[in-house]
Amino acid sequence: MHGSRTLNPTIARRAKKVALNRVERERITDSQLKLQAVSSSLNRVDPTKVPDLKSVKDCLEDADRILGNALRSPDSDKPE
Repeated sequence: MHGSRTLNPTIARRAKKVALNRVERERITDSQLKLQAVSSSLNRVDPTKVPDLKSVKDCLEDADRILGNALRSPDSDKPE
C-alpha cells in the first residue's frame, strides 16, 4: 500500500505566519535533529527490503525542510 504524503506546502506557508516562542523553537530544532538522525540511519537500510523506503526518506526530508523554514521565518522570535 502506498503511503500518502501528509506534509502540504500550503499548510506550511500558512503556519509560517505565526511567531514561534523560544520553547517552540527549541522543540522544532530538537525534532529536526531527530528527523536527520532517522534519515541518516535509513541510509544504511537495504531499500529492496523495505517497501516505499524512498517515500519515507522523501517525507523526512520534506519535514526537515518545512521545520527549517519555520525557524527562519522573520515573524519568529529570535534566539536569546
